[in-house]
Amino acid sequence: MDRKTIKRYPAMALAASVLIVTVAWGQTTSFTASYEGQGIAATTCNTTDTITGQEPEASGKYPVFLYMVGTTETSTNASATAAVQGMASRGYVAATIQYDSAEFGSCSQIGGKAMCIFNPHSSSSAVEVLCARAKADCAKGIVVAGFSQGAVIGTLAKNTDSRVQAVYGMGDGVMYAATNLSSCMANGNRTLPSDRLRAVNGDKDEFTGVTESLQQTNMQSLTGFTCESGSTSCLQSNGSGWIIVQDDQTEADLADHCYMRDGGCVASEDSLDSGWKSGSSNWELNANLKWLTQFTAAGSTHR
Repeated sequence: MDRKTIKRYPAMALAASVLIVTVAWGQTTSFTASYEGQGIAATTCNTTDTITGQEPEASGKYPVFLYMVGTTETSTNASATAAVQGMASRGYVAATIQYDSAEFGSCSQIGGKAMCIFNPHSSSSAVEVLCARAKADCAKGIVVAGFSQGAVIGTLAKNTDSRVQAVYGMGDGVMYAATNLSSCMANGNRTLPSDRLRAVNGDKDEFTGVTESLQQTNMQSLTGFTCESGSTSCLQSNGSGWIIVQDDQTEADLADHCYMRDGGCVASEDSLDSGWKSGSSNWELNANLKWLTQFTAAGSTHR
């Protein structure tokens, strides 16, 4: 269903959306758990945080997916839930991870949050809580997605856990307003290779680059992939690289930092751009979740 049809026939779009979600939920089951995260102003993993997930209903062993929201967002907001549903229905033990999203910070501060989430040597880390689930097989691979600060945490995840295979980051970057994260986020300054990173940012992103030119500079610094000036994408043969979302691609004609919302950052975090949620364009959710799946072994099912 294209965007024009959605705008002209919203009831039809809603019915289709409900059907899709019903099918996905019919194939998956939900769960909650907890782990020890890094609390406000802390330097250790000292706070109990929530893990909210879904996994395939069928018995078997599956790879694992983790999602982190952005600064000040709720861990179970609409974009996080859509990503978790999407990956669970694709055969993953999938979860959105609560963390101290109230404050942004330096490489060391955000890196500490990433360590608490992705420490493979601690049974109380989020990744190990998930890997211990009966249906999880982290040897099949772990993939990650996130938005804003959550994208930074995701991009740093492989520094701690070598099982992380690929990352999809929205609002990802080396500069966030006045905060320079180049020392840990720029290409070559982190463990995750850029051919396992797919960054998708808006062309009016007020934090990582408010003009298309500034955004391209940010993306090239983050990934090391350089394309002709004015390019809106720079994807490599395996789909890694970067995409700059254009205003007119979104429902609200605004591709700011929160382009996945219907109305950008001033809109509710539970109001999603319909194209991002259910479309198939390269900047939208489904295409990017599908991209992640190539880097893990398929789950095994036993009916």
